[in-house]
Amino acid sequence: MHQTLSLYELNGRVREAIETGMDGEYWVEAELSDIHERGHCYMELIQKDERSRTPVAKARATCWANRWLLVRSYFERVTGQELHAGMKVLLQVRATFHEAYGFAYNVTDIDPTFTLGDMARRRQEIINQLKEEGVFELQKELQIPLFAQRIAVISSETAAGYGDFCNQLANNEYGFAFTTRLFPAVMQGERVEASVIAALDRIFEVEDQFDVVVIIRGGGATSDMSGFDTLALAENVANFPLPVITGIGHDRDESVLDLIANTRVKTPTAAAAFLIDHLAVVYTRIVKAQEAVVDSVRHKMEVEKLRLGRLEDKIPVAFSVVRTRQEARLEQLRLQLIAGMRGKLAAERHRGALLAQRVAAADPEKLLGRGYSITLYKGRVLHDAHSVQPGEEIETKLQKGSVKSIIK
Repeated sequence: MHQTLSLYELNGRVREAIETGMDGEYWVEAELSDIHERGHCYMELIQKDERSRTPVAKARATCWANRWLLVRSYFERVTGQELHAGMKVLLQVRATFHEAYGFAYNVTDIDPTFTLGDMARRRQEIINQLKEEGVFELQKELQIPLFAQRIAVISSETAAGYGDFCNQLANNEYGFAFTTRLFPAVMQGERVEASVIAALDRIFEVEDQFDVVVIIRGGGATSDMSGFDTLALAENVANFPLPVITGIGHDRDESVLDLIANTRVKTPTAAAAFLIDHLAVVYTRIVKAQEAVVDSVRHKMEVEKLRLGRLEDKIPVAFSVVRTRQEARLEQLRLQLIAGMRGKLAAERHRGALLAQRVAAADPEKLLGRGYSITLYKGRVLHDAHSVQPGEEIETKLQKGSVKSIIK
């Protein structure tokens, strides 16, 4: 008969073999495919083929609570990031095998400098790709409108930073009126990329209602910035038609999203201050322009007043000269008129004399004096002998007297 072992016995031998053959600690490079914390920290490690990106190795790892507190605190302090799925890590592990729970690595340390290097490499790869696509500077080419008062805000609805942002805008010292509309999004963790992109899509549908987009983050964990270092989110922001202002980190944090945005500030309150200052600069320009216009008009009025004063002094002299000239002209016209009238009267007198001579020459009395007579028929001059009938009476006028005749 074959020697048989219980599963527990076989697992015990495996545990002894591992503890004997691998009794030391090892530094291992891996990618976190999953991580969750319940006092202890439980990780799923994975290695992918560089070309196909298909998994070639998987393992479970555990960091016990007493060690995890120290490891996590140091890692976040150095990297400014929380450990999350998709992150490359360098772990110090000890191989363990438990009869009931199977094989796992016990994590005793995590090297944050390795992750920093990988993060920097991945960030630079994203930046290089954005530059190759020609979109890295697109947001910088957009001009923030002079009167940027309609603000689309992407933030967590419960974030303290969002409330600070709105309060600072509402209570600005100049009394400027801003309108804000929140487009809620998840601002930390693995859902940042998809959530912020979805918010951008909603804003795009009503883009004509806004002047700028503000992406702010505050009140949460300041170490979890990985969601803002993704290619998809950077491409969406780079190609967005409105200027995008980011206020998602602090002094030492600068994400790819910050680099691609139109304007990057440190915090939500700094974003509000930027918008207020931008409008204050515009207001100052308007006031200065107004003052310049007033000064120009005032100067023009003073110049015209002086010119009118000079004209006023010249008017009496000019009027006297004009009056003298006009009086002389009127006198000349009067004399010309009198001379003209005299000439006209002389001509009319001569014409009248000629007409009188012609009338006198045609006077019937003169004709009668020369031996002519005038025959009248019924009181009218008789021109045609056939106009009278026998027995009718005609009258003949002579120089002295008249005779009446009967026609035979």
